[in-house]
Amino acid sequence: DEDMPATERELAEDAPWKQIQKNTFTRWCNEHLKIINKRLGSLETDLSDGLRLIGLIEILSQKKMGKHNKRPNFRQMKLENVSVALKFLETERIKLVSIDSKAIVDGNLKLILGLIWTLILHYSISMPMWDEEEEPEEKSQATPKQRLLGWIQNKVPQMPITNFKGNWQDGTALGALVDNCAPGLCPDWEDWDPNNKIDNTAEAMKLADEWLGVPQVITPEEITNPNVDELSVMTYLSQFPKSTLKPGAPLRPKTNSKKARAYGKGVEPKGCKVGAPAPFTVETIAAGNGDVLVYLTNPEGHKEELKATPNNDKLKTFNVTYYPDMPGEYEVTILFAGAAIHKSPFKVQVDDSPADPSKVTAKGPGLMPGNIVNHPTHFDVFTAGQIELHQPNKWPHRKDSFRFKLPGSDVPMELEEKSNGTVRATYTPQVDGPHKIYVEFTGEQVPRSPFNVDISP
Repeated sequence: DEDMPATERELAEDAPWKQIQKNTFTRWCNEHLKIINKRLGSLETDLSDGLRLIGLIEILSQKKMGKHNKRPNFRQMKLENVSVALKFLETERIKLVSIDSKAIVDGNLKLILGLIWTLILHYSISMPMWDEEEEPEEKSQATPKQRLLGWIQNKVPQMPITNFKGNWQDGTALGALVDNCAPGLCPDWEDWDPNNKIDNTAEAMKLADEWLGVPQVITPEEITNPNVDELSVMTYLSQFPKSTLKPGAPLRPKTNSKKARAYGKGVEPKGCKVGAPAPFTVETIAAGNGDVLVYLTNPEGHKEELKATPNNDKLKTFNVTYYPDMPGEYEVTILFAGAAIHKSPFKVQVDDSPADPSKVTAKGPGLMPGNIVNHPTHFDVFTAGQIELHQPNKWPHRKDSFRFKLPGSDVPMELEEKSNGTVRATYTPQVDGPHKIYVEFTGEQVPRSPFNVDISP
C-alpha cells in the first residue's frame, strides 16, 4: 500500500477518509430514520430496494412521496422505487449529478455517498435559517460551506476558525463551540492541553450530545484523524445551529478576570504623546460577566477613574480614551469583576510632543482687508493636530503658546476652542489704520506672521 501513488491511495476503497465519510453519512441517515424505526447497516446494500431512501427523504422534506412498491422483491421493483425517490428530489429542485436508480440498486458506494451528501447539503445546511443570519439575501449569496463557517465564526469569535479540517484536530475549537452555544456547559476548554485531542473531543461531543441534542454522527477518533474529510466534519457541525439546551444542564459559568485583555495605544509601553489621545480596548468575552473599571495614575501620583464605554458587540469590548497632560510614566489599572485583568496595571511612558511652529497656519477674515472699526472679526489658527482640544473646559498644555498682538492698541482677543486642534481668535478693532497681528506658537512666530491688516474707519 505504501508503494501506491498518493492519488491512488486516496481514491482506494479502503482510504481512511472514505471510510470515515461512509461511517458519518450512515450515522446521519440513522439519526433521521430512527423516527420511523428503521436503520441502515450498510450504505451499499440497505438503500437498494428504495424503501429506506424514500423514508429518509420523506422525513427530511416532511412530505409524502407518491405510489411505490411496499414489498420490492424483484430488481425492477427496486429500480422503480429508487426512481420515485430521485424524481421527487428533482421536484424539490435538488440537482443530482450522475446519480441514477441503477447506481443505487447496484450499490455504487461513490455515487451513494454523493447522494447522501446532496441530502445533507440541502436539508441540513442550505435550507434552515439560522439565528446568526439576518436576511434571506445574505443566505442566498453564500455557499452552504460559507454559511456554516460564517455561523461558527460568529458563534466562536475567540478563535480563528477558517476551515473544516485542521481547526478541529485538537478538540479545543469544538469545546469552544459547545461553550458558546451554551455558556457554562464546557467552560474549561481554554485550559485544555491540545495534545489530549481525543479526550478533549470526546468530552465536548458528549456534552453536546447529552445537553444540546447534537448526535455523535462522527467519533472523536474520526474527527481528530488527519485524514478526515471536510464533508464529514461539516455533517457533524451542521447540527449545532439548530441545537437547543435541555433543562437541567450542568452549567458552570465562571468569571475569570485574567481572561480579559486590553490592547491599543493607551496601554502600550511607548508611543503616547502629551496632548494626543491614548485610546485602548478592553475585551471581556472570555472572562464571563462583570463590570469594567479603569483608573489612570499620572506621573505625579494623581489617580482618576476613566470612563469605559461598552460597544455591545460579540467580543463584549469596551472603549477607553485618556489625554496625557504631562510627560512621564503613567499607570493604567483595569479591573474586571473587581480583579485585575491580564497584565494590569499597564506602565505607559508618555513623551513630550516637540512643537513645530512651521506647521501652524492662520487664516480668516480677521487677517484680510475689509475690516472696520468697532465691527468684530475673527481668524482661525490651525495647529496641524499638534494639540488636542477634545476635553471640555480644559485647555491643552500649550495654552500660553498662542499670543495675538495688536501693537499700539489695547484690543482684547477672545479665544475659543474648536475641534481638531484649532483655536478661533475674535477681536473688535478700536481704531482705524494699519495693524500688525503677531501669531506665535511655543514662543516662535508662525509662517507669514506678523500679518498686516488695514482697519477702515
